Amino acid sequence: MTYTELFFDVKNYLQNDFPSNTWTNVAGTSTTTSTGTEQINTFITQAEERIYNSVQIPPLRRNVTGVTAVSNKYLSCPTDFMSVFSMAVIDATGAYEYLLNKDVNYIRAAYPSPTATGLPQYYALFGPTVASSVITDELSFILGPTPDAAYNVELHYYAYPESITVAADGRTWLGDNYSPVLLYGTMVEAYIFLKGETDLMAVYEKKYMDAMAQLNRLGTGLERGDAYRDGQAKIKVNP
Repeated sequence: MTYTELFFDVKNYLQNDFPSNTWTNVAGTSTTTSTGTEQINTFITQAEERIYNSVQIPPLRRNVTGVTAVSNKYLSCPTDFMSVFSMAVIDATGAYEYLLNKDVNYIRAAYPSPTATGLPQYYALFGPTVASSVITDELSFILGPTPDAAYNVELHYYAYPESITVAADGRTWLGDNYSPVLLYGTMVEAYIFLKGETDLMAVYEKKYMDAMAQLNRLGTGLERGDAYRDGQAKIKVNP
């Protein structure tokens, strides 16, 4: 399913063209206009975020490499970072040393002095990055012990994929591989906006949950194993 197909399916299913709306603030000093395209794009992105926070699928995984700074225990997160899958420090021999996730308090207690340096063994999500005394929207890691050299770091992390609303070709993994969950998720968000009938909302929500169950079977079931190790799926037949 492409963006164009999704856009028109939502309007056709709900039988609504989503005309532009204009609102005036309470003081009557300014107005805001929302076009139908903007409204539907909002429904789509809300549905995408709901889906991506409910099931882990391949497009959620990112991989980046970075370098630690000598005697600096902090490491900036990627700008699209959401959470960690794994973090590894690569030593001088090229060997990977996977770091253990700990709380900031643990690292502070274990390595109370920033001059205690070595190959990092632990990491924690520290909080917002501070640049020139300004707190930014980006997060950072704290490492323990403080790096004693410039080590390469490989980070596998969770991030939102590009939305189908801005994809150059109007396609995403989700739209190409399992479009029902994207369609019904968007329709639920749109029908909430329309303040639709309760019984029909329940139908859309059930269709969405059924689609999510099937996607979850793929993302956290089938893709986490294979027939060699787990055996082929089969239905038990009574003699």
